[in-house]
Amino acid sequence: QVQLIESGGEVVQAGGSLRLSCVVSGRTVSSYDMAWFRQAPGKERECVAVINWSGGLTYYEESVQGRFTISRDMPKNMVYLQTNNLKLEDTAVYSCAARYWIGTPMSARDSDYNYWGQGTQVTVSS
Repeated sequence: QVQLIESGGEVVQAGGSLRLSCVVSGRTVSSYDMAWFRQAPGKERECVAVINWSGGLTYYEESVQGRFTISRDMPKNMVYLQTNNLKLEDTAVYSCAARYWIGTPMSARDSDYNYWGQGTQVTVSS
């Protein structure tokens, strides 16, 4: 069983930065594609970033390109999301997700992910 626990969310002013962390336990993180999703009140969950099992490929949702960076630390079994130049519309619950790698391309669909964390709240204030 894989467990994911996020941390790092807090209230931050617009233009500020946060680093979100996700610790993975139960399996080595190198077996999984990892992603960060977010869900704002009244909106559907959306994928903001994906990193593949090797760390060599990444995907970013258009609105966060150039501002967010996903990374992973294999020895520590950690995944990070560095968020810079935060905007009001980035306010959401951010969740870490893991998808067991079976040789298929990266996915931004939440239904393709096998394990989820409980989420961490990011609130951007004006």
